[in-house]
Amino acid sequence: MLKIGETVPDITLFDGDGNEVILRSFKGQKILIFFYSKDNTSGCTKQAVGYSEKVAEFHKKGVKIIGISKDSVASHKRFAEAKNLKITLLADPEKEAIFAFDVWHEKKLYGKVSMGVVRTTYLVDENGKIIYANDKVKAAFDAEKMLGEI
Repeated sequence: MLKIGETVPDITLFDGDGNEVILRSFKGQKILIFFYSKDNTSGCTKQAVGYSEKVAEFHKKGVKIIGISKDSVASHKRFAEAKNLKITLLADPEKEAIFAFDVWHEKKLYGKVSMGVVRTTYLVDENGKIIYANDKVKAAFDAEKMLGEI
């Protein structure tokens, strides 16, 4: 996990419409980046929907919401349309951002060990510096918690 004070890596990903998004291009604006495992899974859906439902509150505080997973552009588009999401989802099938933000780790689920994305949330200031980092995320409550942190 990247630490508070570190600069957001200079990475380019694509949103659900296939538009190029450069993470460092948000300088001058606060962004909240949440990493999640997979579109359309229970916890990930709760997290994305939670952010989408509160997106106006985040925008009032000057914060743009970005979700990143290793799913494809097409998967993100279907997920966003099916759940009526109002947040930006970025596809990282090559795991470039996932590795750069150090959120790919060994996980244990029901006794099975595998590698995967550790649900992690970052708040980034207007200068591209991380000002909050959490890798102990409770999916259903992440949006509410982050509103309180801002």
